[in-house]
Amino acid sequence: MHSQFSGILLAGGRSRRMGGGNKALLPVGGRSIIERVSDVLREIFAHNIVVTNCPEDFEFLGFPMFGDLIPGRGSLGGLYTGLRLCERDYGFLVACDMPFLNREAILYMIERAGDYDVVIPKVSSLLEPLHAIYSRRCLPYIEELLAEEDLKIIHLFQKVNVMEIPEEELKVFDPHLLFIMNVNTPDDLSRARELASERGDG
Repeated sequence: MHSQFSGILLAGGRSRRMGGGNKALLPVGGRSIIERVSDVLREIFAHNIVVTNCPEDFEFLGFPMFGDLIPGRGSLGGLYTGLRLCERDYGFLVACDMPFLNREAILYMIERAGDYDVVIPKVSSLLEPLHAIYSRRCLPYIEELLAEEDLKIIHLFQKVNVMEIPEEELKVFDPHLLFIMNVNTPDDLSRARELASERGDG
């Protein structure tokens, strides 16, 4: 276990594009998506927390749960809450709708953390802020953005020391980069279930 790191699981709530239910609770490969996420986090981190506005949905995970310290600020607000409350120097921030997290890819990111404030995958020229490591040193800069009501996590990266991990390095662990796939729509859910079946996953 990596004692300086916590898992921070963002589990916001209802999903309009999935018909208003809680998409994290939908089954993929015999387990809910959020169980698939939490199982990987348990393997890596001794300390994990859930940031959610509907804790009753996720009590079964057995993780400490916290509501947003500053409500209505989206993923940036969730990151702020997670870093404030995670009790470790670094938090691995991950969304609740990513059914194919890759343990080795996350461990590789941890190994690269060094003195960086953020360690983040870069895939197809895009950064993946909801699958990234953040140092608590980011907190003052996040507070500045929240005060300005600038809620884009990517704007934080202009203020701190960032290590971008190129997709070529991550493909060593996950050739198809499924770890960044998230489930937002019914089509995404169908594809995830097909992939899980093909992989014998679950």
